[in-house]
Amino acid sequence: MKLNSLLVSALFVCAAPVFANVTVTSPSSGATVVTPFSLVATATPCSSQPIASIGYSLDNSSNTTVVNGASINAQVTAPLGGHVLHIKSWGNQGASCVADLPITVTSQPAVAPPANSNASSINVASPAGGSTVAAPFPLIASAEPCSSQSIASMGYSLDNSPTTTIVNGASVNAQVTGTSGAHVLHVKSWGNQGASCVTDVPITIAAGPTIPPNAIAISGIHALKNWQASFDSGTGSGSANGAMSIVKSPSLSGTARQFVTSYANYGGERYSVDFGNDANASNFLYDGWIYLASPTNDVANVEMDLNQVMPNGQTAILGFQCDGWSNTWDYTANTGTPQQPVDQWLHTSATCNPRDWTPNTWHHVQILSSHDDAGNATYKSVWFDGVEQEIDVTAPSAFALGWAPGVLLTNFQVDGIGASGSATMYLDNLTVYRW
Repeated sequence: MKLNSLLVSALFVCAAPVFANVTVTSPSSGATVVTPFSLVATATPCSSQPIASIGYSLDNSSNTTVVNGASINAQVTAPLGGHVLHIKSWGNQGASCVADLPITVTSQPAVAPPANSNASSINVASPAGGSTVAAPFPLIASAEPCSSQSIASMGYSLDNSPTTTIVNGASVNAQVTGTSGAHVLHVKSWGNQGASCVTDVPITIAAGPTIPPNAIAISGIHALKNWQASFDSGTGSGSANGAMSIVKSPSLSGTARQFVTSYANYGGERYSVDFGNDANASNFLYDGWIYLASPTNDVANVEMDLNQVMPNGQTAILGFQCDGWSNTWDYTANTGTPQQPVDQWLHTSATCNPRDWTPNTWHHVQILSSHDDAGNATYKSVWFDGVEQEIDVTAPSAFALGWAPGVLLTNFQVDGIGASGSATMYLDNLTVYRW
């Protein structure tokens, strides 16, 4: 599923940022910061001109904050996720210089529970207090004895809702939905003699994909036993091999799938699993959490596909990837015919590069797509760590592959960069919604 043209794309790799005239005291390049964060920087002459002013902007924003003088000390507010902080300076005769600083913005520290709330008996692994999440989000918690009573059940509710979801036992792993905005998540436990404990977790739910109530959810796909691995010959003359295992750490659910990919000459390894059968659904939401172990410099592309055999016997391939060559989200198109396909990757205007993802951190990826009866695929939006980028493109994507009717299959592919290397990645809480 990869284009050979990607392999000759050394020209697409961006040059390293130049900091020749800017000294940045805070934050450091590649740092993870809590919003709002401090920007402290000083500029030296730009194109031999004394500095008249200095400023900053985030990503592709047209808004630049400017202050007079050659130094800046400001508090910067930014949404969660990866960003590029542009630090700009202007000379007294109009010259301009800029330094690009990659950062990752994370949530505020957890808010301490109220005194005497018995919150200490409940351990919430996810979400973190004060964090911003995309709905549905995973709630992962466990409870210790409440008022010295063994735990009989746990539950949760949002805000002042009279409805509490309850599960038997001393742990809960659930997908929680809610409207966008600020909320308080109440995580509760009950002892075997009636005692009750609760901890309150303040969160903000970011606007995310809307899932209709009739959607069918298949969760825990990452933990299925029938995953297979193979070299993707579409990545050219290179080679790759992969090893998979189920690990407890790092994980969100307690069982993440580990992918260890070794490659040569830009090779890519494709990991696939058949997770169901449904020829009639035409709308899909891919919802998973991905963790890149440090370092990430060996990862060129990360691909997440959904494939479905339609009622006409042809396979709709909803191919989507984070492309580290072009720094974009890409989608597939069949520019040939179903019987004689010509599979191509096309770039979107939405930005993505896996080497910019914060390593050793869980990242939430949600891809909303659909297709019609002829297999024309529409890629609607992608959310990365709760931040939406609209795609809104349609492309023919039907293939006559001869697969069994109704098969649902997903691919997770890792492509290497360079002559040789190895990349370790993890996938957890993979859920596919269809309707």
